Amino acid sequence: MAKLGILVTTDRHLTHIQGLTRAALARGHEVIVFVMDGGTRLLQDAGLTGLAGLPGVTLSLCEHSAKRHGIATEALSAAVVCGSQLNNAMMNHEADRVIVM
Repeated sequence: MAKLGILVTTDRHLTHIQGLTRAALARGHEVIVFVMDGGTRLLQDAGLTGLAGLPGVTLSLCEHSAKRHGIATEALSAAVVCGSQLNNAMMNHEADRVIVM
């Protein structure tokens, strides 16, 4: 089973993130999503955070980026990992392919 990494750096592509995630899962792949910079604004949308509840998906974020963009992380689901750029590095190490959005 392959692992797809999705690096989310902007808030412009939520439907693509959802579609790629669901397509990869449908083909039996795992998906690792890391959210940073302007992409943290998507954390206010259940369309993104809901992906963390799907089997085969891990979703983490750069807490520093979220704070810089005024995004509260306290109310996020426990399935969403509040982390750092270490999580980004781990995704890049573990994933077979990484897409940047």
